[in-house]
Amino acid sequence: MTLIGWIQIVLFCAIVVVLVKPLGWYMTRVFNGERTFLSPVLRPVERLLYWAGGVDAGREQHWLTYTVAMLFFHVGGFLILYFLIRLQGVLPFNPAGMTAVAPDLSFNTAVSFITNTNWQNYGGESTMSYLVQMLGLTHQNFLSAATGIALAVALIRGFARASMKTVGNFWVDVTRCTLYVLLPICVVYALFLVWQGMPQTLGAYVDATTLEGGKQTIAVGPVASQVAIKMLGTNGGGFFNANAAHPFENPTELSNFVQMISIFAIGAALTNVFGRMVGNQRQGWAILGVMGALFIAGVTVAYWAEAHGNDAFTAMGLTGGNMEGKEVRFGIVGSSLFAVITTAASCGAVNAMHDSFTALGGMIPLINMQLGEIIIGGVGAGLYGMLLFVIIAIFVAGLMVGRTPEYVGKKIEAKEVKMAMLAILVLPLMYLGWTAVAAVYPTAVASIANPGPHGFSEILYAYTSQTGNNGSAFAGLTGNIPFYNITGAISMLIGRFWMIIPAMAIAGALAEKKTVPPSVGTFPTTGGLFIGLVVGVILIIGGLTFFPALALGPIVEHLAMTTGTLFPLN
Repeated sequence: MTLIGWIQIVLFCAIVVVLVKPLGWYMTRVFNGERTFLSPVLRPVERLLYWAGGVDAGREQHWLTYTVAMLFFHVGGFLILYFLIRLQGVLPFNPAGMTAVAPDLSFNTAVSFITNTNWQNYGGESTMSYLVQMLGLTHQNFLSAATGIALAVALIRGFARASMKTVGNFWVDVTRCTLYVLLPICVVYALFLVWQGMPQTLGAYVDATTLEGGKQTIAVGPVASQVAIKMLGTNGGGFFNANAAHPFENPTELSNFVQMISIFAIGAALTNVFGRMVGNQRQGWAILGVMGALFIAGVTVAYWAEAHGNDAFTAMGLTGGNMEGKEVRFGIVGSSLFAVITTAASCGAVNAMHDSFTALGGMIPLINMQLGEIIIGGVGAGLYGMLLFVIIAIFVAGLMVGRTPEYVGKKIEAKEVKMAMLAILVLPLMYLGWTAVAAVYPTAVASIANPGPHGFSEILYAYTSQTGNNGSAFAGLTGNIPFYNITGAISMLIGRFWMIIPAMAIAGALAEKKTVPPSVGTFPTTGGLFIGLVVGVILIIGGLTFFPALALGPIVEHLAMTTGTLFPLN
């Protein structure tokens, strides 16, 4: 651990915090339908889209109607993407001659991209055509990100409104998010990435002759446009198999730093949107404080573990930390910080191989995902995931003082608590349930690359990542078999939508309630005590739920390392 390393971490955090207020102010105006500096250009386009889709922008929806519209929207997206992948061999913009993808892998991939997971059981440059990468994957990157943000805004309206039966209009929210937030930023962002050296072309792959006289095919394509939205929308799907470790997806140290900032930017700013809409920005800062405390703790442990390295190597005089699986141009701090950011934000892009991290260094990304996509989280999903834990924490605080709990003027009652618990508990059912099945199913076990506890961690990480809609992987696991493709897709669907539906039910219930003015007995929710309470509830729930599984994987692996016990490959 070095001073320069900590300066990078502090600088990253400072820039993200600086972006929170202006980006939060802008998004609040967008979702309130207020005028922005882009309105003169984009308002006519917005109206044209409503006309073409038969949408009445002035008509809001009940939470159930809003949710059903969202579900049908994703059914359509799934069908379009699935058939694009299956038919890519006869479609244009396929200079490398990619053939149709197998049905089980097509199913897994289509589910992955509509759920904002972007789990990839394939190598992008060797499997998908340009058309699929652009019209299929990049297109869904925009729409799945816009959906997450729209749902977060709908939940915010539930807290902000009183005695109302509507939470907004799904079609309007998705359209405004895409037009006013994601597209403008991504246009500028993609141009920046091209300037940094990232390809953006429809030309064929390039054949090159090496110094030894050998032939090498260098994959290129429309990379920058996909990378921009994969990072900003916390999607994570790589154009290339090596993802952000590939020099064409992450050419420079500057591009690496900007990509990390873009992963956090919208998710962090949505806390400010929450504060503005409920009429008290300090409420938003308190939620960001909870996220920040968990994030800093994770970065500290991961950075220390990777800088400390493997005791077995240290005993042989090999010092300098764990550089296995990392790019020299990013180093230990750049790789550790990126790993914590991408799993805290449920992005899934990687600039180092998490399978090569130390036991504790790899455990932090695992914990980030297991907590339920709440530490900044996927765009939108992080905020509504965190608000579920806030409801539980407020309920606990109410029990302590013997009164009905309140949050931002709304009484938290049995329905809200039940829905929050339903959303939170369904995630470990997928994480742990499928891991238990895979750990004893011979075909699944045969896909593990490493023996001992690390092999168990590979399975646990795979289902945690897919259920948490993250998409990163312990790459040692061979996931492209029917068992993992099908069970993984089920995990992604349940992890995305079984969390969304209870959250939307909460939004509808809260919107119908009257606002209760604060009293002397109201628990303050903007200070350090509230932040500590929420952090404590999150850690207790996470610790009780996941510690036994972690003990079988990374914890026992770390203890074995300290005693010099190794698990050699067969």
